[in-house]
Amino acid sequence: MAGIGFELRKLLKRDSLLGMMQAYAYAGIISSGPWVLSIIGILVIGLMSVSMVVPEFLITQFQVSVTYLIAFSLTLTGFAQLAFTRFTADRLFEKRANVILPNFNGLLMWVTLLTGLFGTLVIIFLFPNQSIMYRLLMLAGFVVMSDIWIATIFLSGMKQYKAIVSLFAIGYGSTVLFALLLRPYGLEGLLGGFVLGQFILLIGMVILILRNYPSDYFIAFDFMDKRYLFWSLVWVGFFYNFGLWLDKFMFWFYEPTSQAIIGPLRASLIYDIPVFLAYLSIIPGMAVFLVKMETDFVEFYDNFYNAVRDGGSLEYIEEMRNEMVFTVRQGIYQIIKIQSIAALTVFVAGEIILNTLHISLLYLPLLFVNLISVGLQVVFLGVLNVFFYLDKRRIVLVLTGLFVILNGVFTGLTLYLGPKFYGYGLAAALLICIMLGFRYLDKVFDELEYRTFMLQ
Repeated sequence: MAGIGFELRKLLKRDSLLGMMQAYAYAGIISSGPWVLSIIGILVIGLMSVSMVVPEFLITQFQVSVTYLIAFSLTLTGFAQLAFTRFTADRLFEKRANVILPNFNGLLMWVTLLTGLFGTLVIIFLFPNQSIMYRLLMLAGFVVMSDIWIATIFLSGMKQYKAIVSLFAIGYGSTVLFALLLRPYGLEGLLGGFVLGQFILLIGMVILILRNYPSDYFIAFDFMDKRYLFWSLVWVGFFYNFGLWLDKFMFWFYEPTSQAIIGPLRASLIYDIPVFLAYLSIIPGMAVFLVKMETDFVEFYDNFYNAVRDGGSLEYIEEMRNEMVFTVRQGIYQIIKIQSIAALTVFVAGEIILNTLHISLLYLPLLFVNLISVGLQVVFLGVLNVFFYLDKRRIVLVLTGLFVILNGVFTGLTLYLGPKFYGYGLAAALLICIMLGFRYLDKVFDELEYRTFMLQ
């Protein structure tokens, strides 16, 4: 992620309040922009359609359908996301950039074929009573969104951060525009506008990739070669995405907390609204996370390993290791501090926010719990990021696998205990994983010099 680090350090070198504000604003947009744009886009389509002749239940069906498309496409493509990012980074390190585009095309072909097959089986057997147009749009949306996640990860790995946010703005702007233009056609019109906007987003990404990474041949499947494939990253990508959605899945398919919306799709109004509102509060924490990790930490990280490779003195190597430890601790502390301020702000303004959005105040307690959960998620992401830098893939695999198990167990327990405990399952799972992550971090940094030299 050196590209974003260079941009942020350039802004911070100005040593001014304006430069610092620009750096944090830039980091916030880069880290949270696509996610926030997608939430806002879906909400805007719903709010603007209410004022028209579109019945409210059709808007709900549209929003739930899109949420399922996002959840399942993100979870299933998790198997490929991190593994292909690592493949791409390694090929760039070897100065073999010409193999990247053919392998991207190869992966995109596999994702398109597999998600197309899976989606076809789903719409045939699980949506027998829906219209042909609805089923075809759901299939198209699922395939297109799966391709988008692969392209997004690819562009992130290639440091095309500004391009990603710009493309998401254009894509979701088009989504809102087309959905509003087609809303007279009801559910199929709203969903058709969404799929069309996502297709424009995907085409923009593919064009950017083709322009930046030319090659002499079109398609290759080197990323499937066992020499280049890291199975730990394959499972980490799946576990992380599945773990984040698992509590939502459980609330959706637990009958007392959900209701049928369309076909087999269910939604939990008691859980969904507070969760999505809470996720909007992660922008400050994500901005701090990106600034601290990609400026201070990366600088000392590079100095440490450059000194190891170039024969630096043991005293200097230990000094850089100590600076890395200090930066990680300060970074995590600042993430907690900033995210706490953001959560407290929403605590204070919670009633006003819900009243403005015409949402029942009964959602307020669950909103507060979810604010804590999303704050812990940012800290968890920060811990995982440090392990990725240190190439501790097995530790990340353990933490993400444990996260899936704990989130499932604790969420199931809260569902059994009743409404007063809703939301605490995700928070408890993240807290335990963070505490274990801190323990692993201490051990890894204590042994860093020894393992760095002895494993060469």
